[in-house]
Amino acid sequence: MTSASISISAKMVFSKKSYVGLAIAVAVAFWMILNVLDGLLFFSPVMNFYYPIPQDAIPGFILTNIMSSLIGIVTSMTVYAFRNSHAGINKSSFFLGSTLGTVSSICAGCSSVGFYLVTTFGAAGLAASSFMSNYQLPLRLLAIGLLVWTYYSAHKRITRSCSLA
Repeated sequence: MTSASISISAKMVFSKKSYVGLAIAVAVAFWMILNVLDGLLFFSPVMNFYYPIPQDAIPGFILTNIMSSLIGIVTSMTVYAFRNSHAGINKSSFFLGSTLGTVSSICAGCSSVGFYLVTTFGAAGLAASSFMSNYQLPLRLLAIGLLVWTYYSAHKRITRSCSLA
């Protein structure tokens, strides 16, 4: 896969304003969700962002920005490929990569809601909460890897449907 073919599929998708708008809306929504889960964005009593960001939260914040952007891009590309697929692609399994990447990125951001896991699930919640808080950055890197793989998969579907059409 060359950079020229990646830029061609990205140009195809993002040449329409609706897909750009979808990517931005999804990225902003996930940025807000993940930063609320990390305790950096608050909505009560007014919307407030924790600034300056604590030194220990900076790597997570950077990874959250990358994940949110990738989720927006992948969602737009997947919707484009779904709408424009001319090959008989199994549509029920079409969103598997996108869903897997999105869910994994959300789960990597769950470490700050460990209190709810503990109170709801007891010892199992405590184990899950401690696992997620200990391995939060590697889980986020894994989620970014899954999102990059999903991007590649969407790129292949878009270029394949163009060559078949």
